[in-house]
Amino acid sequence: METGREQLGQIDPRRARFPCCIVWTPIPFITWLVPFIGHIGICREDGVILDFAGPNFISVDNFAFGAVARYIQVNGDECYKLLEPEGEATWDDALKKGTREFQDRNYNLFTCNCHSFVANNLNRLFYSGHDKWNVVSLAAVMFLRGRWVSTASMVKTFLPYAVVLSIGTLLGGVTFLIGLLVFAAAMTGWFLAGTYFIKGLIEL
Repeated sequence: METGREQLGQIDPRRARFPCCIVWTPIPFITWLVPFIGHIGICREDGVILDFAGPNFISVDNFAFGAVARYIQVNGDECYKLLEPEGEATWDDALKKGTREFQDRNYNLFTCNCHSFVANNLNRLFYSGHDKWNVVSLAAVMFLRGRWVSTASMVKTFLPYAVVLSIGTLLGGVTFLIGLLVFAAAMTGWFLAGTYFIKGLIEL
């Protein structure tokens, strides 16, 4: 990787700067019902966030749905395409190619979304020595390994879910809980099926 890790700036949540990171934030209403579903982006070497935010639109330095809540800083030494002489020159070069590709794509929550964009870039970088990243594996890694920006960001993510769960259970009882479980299972099942069983349904 031509740009050394020592040249990268520090993570600075106040300025929304997360050099070479994958970042995540909750989506109103959806995350309130299923707290592991949210919006995701990937950051340049200078920490500026790129995210697939709409049809033919990559947002730059304006993360959709608000401030970053969780992040994973990627180790450049694990991006094998950056280590090969014939590979991409820098992290940013790879992201530029991904950005150009997704600027010609239509956004669809269920088939081509922000996770598709980030997974595409990780595959382009050959992160962790493979190019098999998909929306499910990306979501799982963020949920299991993502670092919280602050205690407030954790509260921002789980408090609405706790409130909805409490009020829904109080007013709807078992019926609400079953409905919530069905919704979560349907959302999860769609992406699992589209990723592993119906090839090409979920775009990368």
